[in-house]
Amino acid sequence: MTEYQLYIDGKFQPSKSGEYTDNMNPANNEVYCKVQNAKAEDLETVIASSQKAFETWKDVPPSAREKMFLDAADLMEERAEDLRECLIDEAGSTMLKAGYETHHTPDFLRSMAGECRRIKGETYVSNYPGVKSFCIRRPLGVTVAIAPFNFPLLLGVRKIGFSLAAGNTMILKPSEMTPVIGLKIAELLTDAGFPPGVINAIPAEGAELGDGLITDPRVKFVTFTGSSRVGWQVGATAASAGKRFALEMGGKNPIIVLNDADVDYAVDTAAFSNFMHQGQICMTGSRVIVEEGVYDEFVEKLGKKVEGIPYGADPRTPGLIVGPLIRTTQPAFIKEHLDAAVSAGAKLVVGGNYEGNVFQPSVAADVTSDMSLFQTEVFGPLASVIKAKDHEDAVRLANDVEYGLSSAVITNDMQKIWYAIENLETGMIHINGPSVRDEPVIPFGGVKNSSYGREGGHFSIDECTELKWVTMQTGQNKYPF
Repeated sequence: MTEYQLYIDGKFQPSKSGEYTDNMNPANNEVYCKVQNAKAEDLETVIASSQKAFETWKDVPPSAREKMFLDAADLMEERAEDLRECLIDEAGSTMLKAGYETHHTPDFLRSMAGECRRIKGETYVSNYPGVKSFCIRRPLGVTVAIAPFNFPLLLGVRKIGFSLAAGNTMILKPSEMTPVIGLKIAELLTDAGFPPGVINAIPAEGAELGDGLITDPRVKFVTFTGSSRVGWQVGATAASAGKRFALEMGGKNPIIVLNDADVDYAVDTAAFSNFMHQGQICMTGSRVIVEEGVYDEFVEKLGKKVEGIPYGADPRTPGLIVGPLIRTTQPAFIKEHLDAAVSAGAKLVVGGNYEGNVFQPSVAADVTSDMSLFQTEVFGPLASVIKAKDHEDAVRLANDVEYGLSSAVITNDMQKIWYAIENLETGMIHINGPSVRDEPVIPFGGVKNSSYGREGGHFSIDECTELKWVTMQTGQNKYPF
């Protein structure tokens, strides 16, 4: 059985304890491999490595960093099969989802290559005679990324890559459920030419590390993706130590379907937005809010669509859409909220049962805002359909949650489109498209309990660099005394 150590200074190194823990395959709940987890006593080694590497990495020319990213993208394409297999075995990804992730992540690396040359400031016209006024951006230093389990390759790269492009070094703490992908990212970047210590990866249980990784004075910035509860804890810890931080957290995202929509297209959009990767996506459109004129037709057609979605425990099954959930506790959690909604008056249209880690693709109709299913992110293959009186009521219902990440609106009425754009309390709005959408350069993030800060392109660069204002006096200044 394969065993993995910590990845520090460009090589695998044992943790201080030398202990291995089992990394489980969610498809069969068998041991996939064994991994060493970092603990508090390992932090000095990894942080010192990152700090030492920063002293030279910060001044590496952008053309050299750019080449490393481009080489990493090419290398990732060469290793795509190995990465796909790991995503299937470690994360329970279907072949469709694993292929999507390995196909698109190299594009993120190439976008990061471009950002290496776009670390820019501004010039200003000064009101003082002879003064030239401008600002520059400089890297912060050692940064930390806490990555999620659901898209560990793509999101792992997005968490770390822009920070590296800006001249920072990075310590990656992958999810304890998908540590191997994080280790493979670090190894790949080293093989692509990134110097030792620029990217370190330490699998770990958060409780085992304590707050030391965030509060150490050498760490200057923390970026996190995960649940809102944990995210705000990370943010509070970072803030208490005077650190900058960015959080990408939960979502209970709405898809609004108005009366003029093509119902068949709206059904396809809702199905993709809800059942891609078993609904384990922060952008999943799990609240489908449908205007009453097409509500009954939509519910009937969505039920038939979802009834035909292939599901099962083996992610390698050709054509499989819904595979195993990452946690053994997740199916019962989903079932609890679904049963509570049905008891309160919701209608189970299709699905509703589970076996092992596999929850049937499910649809509940007549869900109302007082139900926990309306408010709670269940992170599974379950779509809730809610009836709205009109487009204004639909937006009101969409906003009636603590989250505000992504959203979608299916309509061709420009007046109603602009009403939604101006009034939806979400960071991302997709017109006539799915709620699940991402690109390398966009400002990914939301509002309320979904996000703090933005990721992607120069928005990430802005988060992880220091802005310095500089003035240069030409001639001599005249002082009043």
